[in-house]
Amino acid sequence: MALDAQGIISAVTIAIYVPILLLALRIVFRYGIRERGWLLLVIFSLIRIVGGVLLVAAESITPAVLGLYIGGYALEASGLSPLMLSTLGLLEIITEGADGERKFPYLFKILHLVGIAALVLMILGITSSNSGSTAETERRVGVLLFAGLYIALIAVTALQWGIRYQLMKFRKQLLIVVSTALPFLAVRTLYSILSTFSSSSFTGSSDSNSALAKFNMFTGSWQIYVVMEVVMEYIIVLMYTLAGNKLHLDQDYKLQETDEYPLYRPQY
Repeated sequence: MALDAQGIISAVTIAIYVPILLLALRIVFRYGIRERGWLLLVIFSLIRIVGGVLLVAAESITPAVLGLYIGGYALEASGLSPLMLSTLGLLEIITEGADGERKFPYLFKILHLVGIAALVLMILGITSSNSGSTAETERRVGVLLFAGLYIALIAVTALQWGIRYQLMKFRKQLLIVVSTALPFLAVRTLYSILSTFSSSSFTGSSDSNSALAKFNMFTGSWQIYVVMEVVMEYIIVLMYTLAGNKLHLDQDYKLQETDEYPLYRPQY
């Protein structure tokens, strides 16, 4: 069976995220799995690859299997969580000083919990056997938590810029990368909000909001989906993976030891 526009997009998604996955794995092997910012890039890439496989399979199987569509789109919807939490993890890495200590640890823990809570609510709203109104509320509360988390990311980034003279060399460069990615993440977050509020059901099959119907992930415009989700995500992930492979964050400590970049020397 020939693939429609969505199937072709899914096939392309698989193709572009396989090399991203390999690049992300290289970063994780370099810095270790304890660095959540980099590890979540691997998880995000896997989500996009598996989601693409499910949607291509759904297009190829006759008769249609609704579960494959729901599974594929559920992974599409849940992808925002690891992308946001990866951004948060990178901001946490940036705060690390020459002594190995990171600033604001409790703030980052709370924000990570918010991101996890948003993901859980979204998944419950998609897969739950609860009434339609309950599932709708779960999805909408979840996506609003993502919106709140994005605002928090803006605030944390601004805070980092306020103390940029205390940041080590390569971490300051990583801050530039994350700051540049935030506008693209804003568009991606907005798409999730509009898609979630476009219909009372996840599949967009009932009580569709005509003003927002074109933003529905299931039944809306595939052109909007490509621009506001696929392209935005790929730009962000490409920026992060290239930064992770190009920036020598571990060299910050060597620069401190050789006094080549003495940020922490007392200023007079």
